[in-house]
Amino acid sequence: MDGPLKNLLVVDLTRVLVGPYCTMILSDLGARVIKIEAPEIGDDSRGFGPFIDDYSAYFMSLNRGKESIALNLKNEDDKKIFEKILAKADILVENFKPGTLEKWGFGWNEVSKKYPKLIYASASGFGQTGPLKELPAYDMVVQGMGGLMSVTGHPNSEPTRVGTSIGDITAGLFTAIGINAALYDRQKTGKGAFIDVSMLDCQIAILENAIARYLSKNEIPEPMGSRHPSIAPFEAFKTKDSFLIIAAGNDKLFKSLCEVLEIPNIATDEMYKTNSLRSQNIDKLKFIIEDKLQHKNTDEWIKVMENLKIPCGPIFNIKQAVENPQIKERNMIVKSFHKKIGEFKSAGNPIKMSTYKDEKIRGDIPDLDEHRDKILKEFS
Repeated sequence: MDGPLKNLLVVDLTRVLVGPYCTMILSDLGARVIKIEAPEIGDDSRGFGPFIDDYSAYFMSLNRGKESIALNLKNEDDKKIFEKILAKADILVENFKPGTLEKWGFGWNEVSKKYPKLIYASASGFGQTGPLKELPAYDMVVQGMGGLMSVTGHPNSEPTRVGTSIGDITAGLFTAIGINAALYDRQKTGKGAFIDVSMLDCQIAILENAIARYLSKNEIPEPMGSRHPSIAPFEAFKTKDSFLIIAAGNDKLFKSLCEVLEIPNIATDEMYKTNSLRSQNIDKLKFIIEDKLQHKNTDEWIKVMENLKIPCGPIFNIKQAVENPQIKERNMIVKSFHKKIGEFKSAGNPIKMSTYKDEKIRGDIPDLDEHRDKILKEFS
C-alpha cells in the first residue's frame, strides 16, 4: 500500500484484536508489516469464527496486507532470525502480558540499547505499571472495570456489553496514535520511544460526559438507553413503523423540529425553551414528540427533517449499514485476496488523505508462515 508510512517496517508480535487492529491501521497507512506468529498455532484468532472454508473471517478482517513468518522466540535459532528482522525495523508492536518479552530477552530495556531508534509499543490489559499489571484481560473485562458497562443499556437492565469490542479497538487506536506521535518525535530527536497503552486506561479516556459528571458534580451516571444525559431531545423515538434518531442539539434545531412536527408553541414553552429545561422535562417532551411521530413512517420523517438539516437517522442493522450508498461512496468496504478462498471483503480505512489514493483493493491475507522463505532470504 502507498501511504505516509511507506518504507517503514513494522514487526508485529500481536495477536487476536488490540494489536492486529493497530498494525492493520499502520499497514493501511503504507507501512510494511511482518507478522511474527507462533509455530503451528499462529495467531489465536485463526481459530475464531465465522469461517469461510475453514479459514477465519475474523482473522482475515484484521490482518490484510501483512506478511507472516512463524518463529518460536524461546528457540535460539529463531531468536537469531528475529534479531535480524528487528535490526531493520522502525516499529515493534506487541500485546503480550507485561514481562513476557523480558523473559525472552526482548524487553524494551534490552532492545533499546541495541536499536536506539526503534519505536516499541506495548498494548496490554492493565499496562506496564500498577497492582494489576500482571493480570490478563479481555475486552469485556475492561468494559466492566472501566465503567462503560455501567452506563450502557436501559435503566434497571442487566449489565450490557457494548455491541463491538470497544475495549480492544480503542486500545488499538490509541496505540496507533502513540506510534505516529513517536515517529514525529524521532524526526526531531533521532531516538525511539517506548509506548505503554493499557486497555483499561483507554476505557477511562473515552467516558466523556460520564466522567465529567462524576468529577465535576460527584454524580454517578446510570444507563439511559438511547438518551443523551445532557442534551434533549437527543435519542431514539418511536414512529409509525420503527424508530427514528433525533439529535436536536441546540435551540435553533429544536425550533425547526417543532415546526416540522407542527407544535411550534412547544419551542417557546417555559418547560422546553432551553436545553437545560428540556433535559429536566424530557419524559413529558418525549411523549409530545412521539405522539406526533406516530402518524408517519421513519423514512417519511427523515425526508422532511433532512430538508431542514435536522440531525436524524434510522437505526440500521449491519446489512443496511454496510449497504448504505454513503458507505459505498466513502470506500468503506474494501477487497483483499486470499490464495485459497479468493476475494474477501472487510471494513475500509476511515482516514482519507488528499495526498494518497484510498485504494479499493488492499493487500493479501497471509497464511501462517507463508512468507518464510522470502523473509529469510531478505534478512539473511
